[in-house]
Amino acid sequence: MFAALFGLLGVLAAHEIALSLHVLARAGGAIGLMRDFVLPAIGGVVGVLVSPALLRLFERLVTAVEDSIAGLAPAEALSGAIGLVVGLIVSFFVRDIFQGFNYLPHYGPLLSFVLYALITLFFSYLGVRVGLRQRLSSWTRATLHGGDAPAKLLDTSVIIDGRILEIVQSGFMDGRLLVPKFVLKELQSIADSVDTIKRSRGRRGLEILNHLREVSGNLEIYDHDAPERDVDGKLVTVARQLHAQILTNDYNLNRVARLQGITVLNINELANALKPVVLPGEDMSVAIVKDGKEQNQGIGYLEDGTMIVVENGRSLKGEQIGVQVTSVLQTAAGRMIFAKLKKQ
Repeated sequence: MFAALFGLLGVLAAHEIALSLHVLARAGGAIGLMRDFVLPAIGGVVGVLVSPALLRLFERLVTAVEDSIAGLAPAEALSGAIGLVVGLIVSFFVRDIFQGFNYLPHYGPLLSFVLYALITLFFSYLGVRVGLRQRLSSWTRATLHGGDAPAKLLDTSVIIDGRILEIVQSGFMDGRLLVPKFVLKELQSIADSVDTIKRSRGRRGLEILNHLREVSGNLEIYDHDAPERDVDGKLVTVARQLHAQILTNDYNLNRVARLQGITVLNINELANALKPVVLPGEDMSVAIVKDGKEQNQGIGYLEDGTMIVVENGRSLKGEQIGVQVTSVLQTAAGRMIFAKLKKQ
C-alpha cells in the first residue's frame, strides 16, 4: 500500500513539475512524450523506492504514539481524546476569521493557510492538555479509583521490599496501583548506583514492577509531576490531588502523610498484624549473628526478619542457643524482641 501510494504521488508530482516548466509545457513530439510519460514514470519509480524508508518512519511514529497511549490510564486516554475533539471543533468554528487574508496580494492564501494551521494545532494541543488535567477532577475520579476502591500510590521502598507482589497475588489488594514517574525515576537511579548493594536493590525493584504488571491488570504509570523537590513531598501532593492512598513501608513518609490527612497502608504494619504473637516468658531458639549496641548484647533474627536482642549473648556469637522472651517492642517500623539466655 505504501509503495502504491507513494508511486502514485511520484507520478503526480513529476507530471506537475513538468507542466510548471514552460519549456516542457508547450513542447511536442519526443519532448512531449517525455513530459507526459517518461518523467511521470521516473517519479513513480522514485516514489516506490523511497516508500520502504517512509514506511519505517511511519512505523516508528505509530509505535511511539502507541507506547504513549499505553502508558495512560483509560480515563486519561478518554479525556485526552475528548479534549482533542473539542479543540478541533473550536478551531473549525474560528476558521472564518482568516478568510480575509485570502484577498491579500501574492501570499494572502498561503498566509491564511499557515495561520489556520497554527490555530488548529494550538486548540488541538490545548484540548488534549486540558482533557488530561481534567482527568483529576471529580468526573473521572470514580474511574481512577476503580469503582469504590481508591487508587494506591506505590513508593520506592515498598517496591524494593517486594512483599507487595505476594499481597497482590493473594487478592487482598483492590483498586488501581499507580507508580508515579518520579518514583520510577528514583528507582532507576538506584539501579544505576555505583554502590553494589543499592544497585542490586534497585534492580530487584524493577523486577518486582515487571512481575507486578504481569500479575495485576491494574498497574499504571502516572505521568504527572508535583512541584515539590523531594519524592515524599511529591507523593503526598499527588495523593491529595487524586484522593488516593499511599502504599509504603517508610516510617517517616507514614508519619508525614498521616499528619496531612492522607491514608497510608504500611506493609510493616500489615506484617506485624499477621505475625504470630510472641509473649514474655516463651522459649525459642535463635542463632547469634552479631554484637548488639549495648555491652554483652547479642543480635539474632527470626526467619521473617524480626530482630532478637539477647542479653549476655555477645560471647555466644555464631552459636544456636535457647533464649527466653522478656519483652516485645512493636512499632510501625517493625518488631523487636528482647530475650535472655535460657536457664539450663
